[in-house]
Amino acid sequence: MAGDQVVAAERGVTTIADRVVAKIAARAAREALDRVPEGGEAPHASVTVHHGAARVRVGLELDYPSDIGARCGAVRQRVAQRVHGLAGVEVAEVVVQVERLHSVHTRGADRGRIR
Repeated sequence: MAGDQVVAAERGVTTIADRVVAKIAARAAREALDRVPEGGEAPHASVTVHHGAARVRVGLELDYPSDIGARCGAVRQRVAQRVHGLAGVEVAEVVVQVERLHSVHTRGADRGRIR
């Protein structure tokens, strides 16, 4: 019965591993920031995809002083946009965690945490 056959493109399922979505998210965070602070580490991400929706956590380092809120907002927007565009996954949440600030005054000196 030719009328009951399902077209090949409509059969099956595509699954993208959480670690792949995390790589997309980390790359998108780097794109949003333009550069990694001198002596800093590139952004990293962890992702949980459940029922087609992703929850993303991005850890990053920023230069100090800078507009932290605006930079984190740009990261959230870029990550959601790229994950949805490249992986086809809806993004329910993007949490940005600033792990370290790099001051021009303390570069090159290991002074520990600035309080």
